[in-house]
Amino acid sequence: MPEPSHAVFLSYASQDAGAAQKICDALRAGGIEVWFDQNELRGGDAWDQSIRKQIKSCALFVPIISQTTHERAEGYFRLEWKLAVDRCHLMAADKAFLVPVVIDDTPDDDERVPEKFRELQWTRLPEGNARPEFVTRIQQLLSGESGQSPTLARTSAAVPSAKPSRQKLAWVVVAVVLAGLAAYLLAERPWAVKPAPPSKPATSGDTAAAFSPPPHSIAVLPFVNMSGDKEQEYFSDGLSEELLNDLSRIHELRVCARTSAFSFKGKDTDIGTIARKLNVGAVLEGSVRRSAHTLRITAQLIDAVSGYHLWSQTYDRAPGDVLKLQTEIAEAVASALKVTLLGDVASKMEVGGTRDPVAYDAYLRAMHDYNEARTDSDVERAIAGYREVVRLDPNFAQAFAALSIALSVQSGGEPTKLEQAHDPALKAIQLAPDLAEGHLALAILYDRSFDFMGASKEFERAVVLGPGSARVLKDYGEFTARMGHPDAGVAAIRRAVALDPTEVWWLGTALRWARRYDESLKAYEAALLFAPGDDVMQMNIMQVRYDLGQFQKALSICEGLKEQVDEGGRQYYLAMIYHKLGRIGDAEASLKRLSVVQGGDVGYELAAIYAQGGNTAKALEWLEKALQDPDREDDLRYLKVDPLLDPLRNEPRFQAVERELKFPD
Repeated sequence: MPEPSHAVFLSYASQDAGAAQKICDALRAGGIEVWFDQNELRGGDAWDQSIRKQIKSCALFVPIISQTTHERAEGYFRLEWKLAVDRCHLMAADKAFLVPVVIDDTPDDDERVPEKFRELQWTRLPEGNARPEFVTRIQQLLSGESGQSPTLARTSAAVPSAKPSRQKLAWVVVAVVLAGLAAYLLAERPWAVKPAPPSKPATSGDTAAAFSPPPHSIAVLPFVNMSGDKEQEYFSDGLSEELLNDLSRIHELRVCARTSAFSFKGKDTDIGTIARKLNVGAVLEGSVRRSAHTLRITAQLIDAVSGYHLWSQTYDRAPGDVLKLQTEIAEAVASALKVTLLGDVASKMEVGGTRDPVAYDAYLRAMHDYNEARTDSDVERAIAGYREVVRLDPNFAQAFAALSIALSVQSGGEPTKLEQAHDPALKAIQLAPDLAEGHLALAILYDRSFDFMGASKEFERAVVLGPGSARVLKDYGEFTARMGHPDAGVAAIRRAVALDPTEVWWLGTALRWARRYDESLKAYEAALLFAPGDDVMQMNIMQVRYDLGQFQKALSICEGLKEQVDEGGRQYYLAMIYHKLGRIGDAEASLKRLSVVQGGDVGYELAAIYAQGGNTAKALEWLEKALQDPDREDDLRYLKVDPLLDPLRNEPRFQAVERELKFPD
């Protein structure tokens, strides 16, 4: 018998390959290894040997059932099904192995499905659209955490229905998020795990019933700086963020991301309200008092449902003990939450870290500078800080990864600047091969360098190593959607939003690329509630209004945007909107203004403008110019999914440009 694998084997009829691909993408977005044979010429000795080996060693076997499988009396999928059933006979009755999935309305008593499959609860994923609950279920089965019999007998509870009642959705909305978010969450529920009862004024007797967050979910609020010195803010903020990062490396914990947790900094908001807005069951807060010779950290963990303290502690240490103390606090929190800590927890938390307190202090300062950066000079200061950190400790992998990401983002896609990000990313991976941030740094670099195949490989590795990182999930999801796999991208971003609700605007972007405009609009409007008056978010809403053909509404938003936000982007859309409204003179004026504002880097924008105006020849001419420019415009990375280029997609010249960019399949 081959060594057991943690992989999931997808078995399907060739006509169902599209639905199978969607399921595969969703599972991989959840960090799950999938064996998915995409070879249409299936058969032969080599194939037969490979398939037999995989089915004998896979962790779960997922047969995809459909009207196609019913109609086909013969097919290689039937051999796969037989091999899987045969393996079942060698297993204990409570061993999870078969997870039947049906992608249409095939009845669950279909006589052409093996009897062993019919004994089990089927999961219905219409057209292969895998919901987050399905991915979570597979993760639970692979980890052995399922609370019910792995055989999923028909009488047991299955994965939640693909059509939850609107009443239950409304319950989640009221209990979990801001009232203004309700319209969006009613349709999406991006971070809801299970329905909660309707909201009502809480009393001590019904608090638990009114709020039901996911188990082992926690937010780390920024610790209060009690040092009496504003300059020490970086230390208290940085310590809080590193505690958050430590806890997120314990995969059994669901840790709210920094952006959302820190959004309450300096606000007089009670713990219960914070917990409901972030949908977490526990909140860690504390304070830091630091002097030249002493460090006092007070931390307390609060059960957000009951309001009771789960744990609290005050630590008085020398400043040099901060690294050890950070791990101590994280372990104590995990223990208070009754999370089983497997293996050497400290080593998990310290992957890619440092034992040098001076380097660590410099790292917290650089990280604070980068998080608070508002201008190019702010970013430059943070980059200089990261360079100093790696000088102080040349083995500090996390700092190398942070340096690389900052350099890639700052580069604006310029090749000469991107080169500076290359060595730090490779150094981070060399020092700590299992550091998710190192692979994320390399993925971002490759993506910005138009090496999409390399980026895809590194993003997938990053999400496997960091399944609890909102940043990793968001970047992976955005890239995956942009590469033409919107369903998988949306699934990953939903998981990121569950950890960081403020990232909901990225969900809007992925939904727009999927041409799901109404859903995209709701997501963008939800994001606007986190940043009232934000002109960038208004521009996103304006784009969807344009996509929907609501040109007058788009114009009203666009004309109201402040010029300093993105004058190039404003003129770009004004040129298209004016043309759609028949205001040709105004359109030409905006086109001229765009060229002045953007300088020479307007090839992609002009291609989109002419495509929307119906001038296909001119659009293709500008698109080819943009491709041939040695300093490729960053916007070309969006070519595969940009709705504005849809009029060109059937053109051979457009398809040649797409092939030249070498997007992964």
